[in-house]
Amino acid sequence: MKNRTQLFIKAVFNSYAILFFSQDRLLGVILLLVTFFNPVAGISGLGCVIFSLAVTKLLGYRTETINAGIYSFNSLLLGIAFGSFYNVNGVFYIWLALACLFTIIVTVVLVERLGRSGLPVLSLPFIFCFWLVLLAANSVFHTGLEPKSSYILGELYNGTGNLGSFHEYLYLKLPFYLNLFFRSLSAILFQNNVITGILITVGLLIHSRIAFSLLIIGFITALCFNNITHVYPDGISYYHLGANFMLTSVAIGSFFTIPSLRSYLWAMVCVLVVFVLINAFTALLGIYNLPIFSLPFCVINIGLLYFLLLRKYPGKLQLVPIQHYSPERNLYQFINQKSRLNDLKYFRFYLPFMGSWTVSQGYDGDITHKGDWGKALDFVIEDEEKHTYKLPGTLPEHFYCFNKPVLACGDGVVANVTDHVEDNIIGEVNTKDNWGNTVVIKHLDGLYSKVSHLKKKSITVKPGDVVKQGDQIGLCGNSGRSPEPHLHFQVQTTSYIDAKTLAYPFAGYINREANKNNFNSFETPAKEDILNPVDINISIKRAFDFPPGYTATITSATAKESIEAFTDEFNQTCFYCKETGATAYFINNGTLFYFTSFYGDKKSLLYHFYLSAYKIIFSSDEDVIVHDSLPVQLSANKLQLWLQDLVAPFYRFISINYNSRYLPQKTGVAIQAAQFKRAFGNQKQTMTATINIADNSIHDFDIQINGHHIKAEWVKENT
Repeated sequence: MKNRTQLFIKAVFNSYAILFFSQDRLLGVILLLVTFFNPVAGISGLGCVIFSLAVTKLLGYRTETINAGIYSFNSLLLGIAFGSFYNVNGVFYIWLALACLFTIIVTVVLVERLGRSGLPVLSLPFIFCFWLVLLAANSVFHTGLEPKSSYILGELYNGTGNLGSFHEYLYLKLPFYLNLFFRSLSAILFQNNVITGILITVGLLIHSRIAFSLLIIGFITALCFNNITHVYPDGISYYHLGANFMLTSVAIGSFFTIPSLRSYLWAMVCVLVVFVLINAFTALLGIYNLPIFSLPFCVINIGLLYFLLLRKYPGKLQLVPIQHYSPERNLYQFINQKSRLNDLKYFRFYLPFMGSWTVSQGYDGDITHKGDWGKALDFVIEDEEKHTYKLPGTLPEHFYCFNKPVLACGDGVVANVTDHVEDNIIGEVNTKDNWGNTVVIKHLDGLYSKVSHLKKKSITVKPGDVVKQGDQIGLCGNSGRSPEPHLHFQVQTTSYIDAKTLAYPFAGYINREANKNNFNSFETPAKEDILNPVDINISIKRAFDFPPGYTATITSATAKESIEAFTDEFNQTCFYCKETGATAYFINNGTLFYFTSFYGDKKSLLYHFYLSAYKIIFSSDEDVIVHDSLPVQLSANKLQLWLQDLVAPFYRFISINYNSRYLPQKTGVAIQAAQFKRAFGNQKQTMTATINIADNSIHDFDIQINGHHIKAEWVKENT
């Protein structure tokens, strides 16, 4: 019951905060409070929010959408507008309830229909439903609604308005444009109140420095353009400044797109387009004596989004893939995950052999890997003196790689096989049967792998056979265009043996360089690289195997949390903490375990495990160190972070790096991890952690971060 109440309160605050593209609790509280500067509007707005949340919850709509406030913020606008436009009388709340119910219906329908195309509803349901109210109230039939005289109404219908006496003092003391900025923000809530604008400004600045900067950019761009063109000789309506120009700048520049120089430029261009839309819609709707409200804002945002969604290649202006309701988090997560989430971009290919092999010819090599067939790799085995054979080297059997097992690089179905070509005499080639003995495996539609120059009659599979990654499919030979034994590997888009190549990375391998083993993930090896498959430590691998339904209890000296592994509707795996509501998403690809994102309480034990086990390789090779980077918003120095936020779309001077490695123990297995923060060119270690493993399961973890020390025991509750 307590959790349900907390979620409901959170949904209420989100309904307010989402007016400014946020789900920040403080901003939501501020917006809720300032609506009560007009008590009738405040009560009506809050009542509509509660009514909308209750109706959508009872009717069984998506919980995530309800809690985000998406179904209820249009009802909030309706309630505030009712309280701003009409006096309270006997029929006021009757019409308000009916209009609110209709707004809920329109919102749900539009969320579903526009959502299919990846488009938002914005304030369209409110605009449409309140237009109906205005038309009904102004018709020859009496609805009983009594309109009130309001400065905001003058703004909505006619353009500029005058300040009320309540704010004459602030109007005289504050600079004109600063006063106008605050009034424009308050107008989004149908107010003409400098104090409201100041409080909203404070809330927005705390919520997002990027969004705040774009508010200012939208404000200045609109005023400068108007001063040049004199579209509005008496000045721009402060309602349109807030609800259309400034919000358009924030939405285009930082909410729907990843903040960048390009998104800022697009925001400024869209602000200029809004001038045209305001004039056009004012003329059109003036026929029916209807205000345009935020219709220009809706049209420019939905129109531009649809235009960008139609692109075949996204380019450098990127739409937000996962909405975090924070421009900073959208930006930092996008940058962080762009290079990390390759498991979601690529099929996992692994090396097609065991042991240590050397790349004798890489992509676009100088021997045979040319043109359309250039994205291929040749592998051989070398000794310490870089020889590929033992003396005298006159027979295929003298070469180290000859007769060695060749493995399936990934799960799939055998699509094509050639197994009759004789192995060549050393130094001779067979150009008639260029590829020699070959196996082509289909992994996905349009994605195949091929290994060639295999030994005659060594292939153990036939077309139609299902193979698993690591299954032996043949032996390395010297058939086809092969002067000496080697293994040819390529990825292609068709099943034909002579198909053109496709550049594609390996999911993970060890690259030995300068007597050190380096782990490479989703990279393509180069010529002379010495490669090994990752030597999997079964104990570590099993310890980090968290299938759906896995449950565990994490206990420290001050806290106890129960976690469970789930798979969400997008087939992504995550931990969920019952006590704190924290969620940590992760990927296990058979070689690595790593977290992708965290949501919730950053004081929770789950969060500290997220930091400790951010990326773990299932290897007990002491030389192998896994490196990664964390999102910048995890920085503990808030002043530095605020400075970074202001310039983050253009320049980033903060980075947070992570590494982990196997730690030798007399008994059991341990992983040691560290975190480093680099700011202004200086690096400082900010975290050390140790994860202890016993009996194929995590036993405990110990973390020291930012002066805090936590030791927590991990108890698996099921098998």
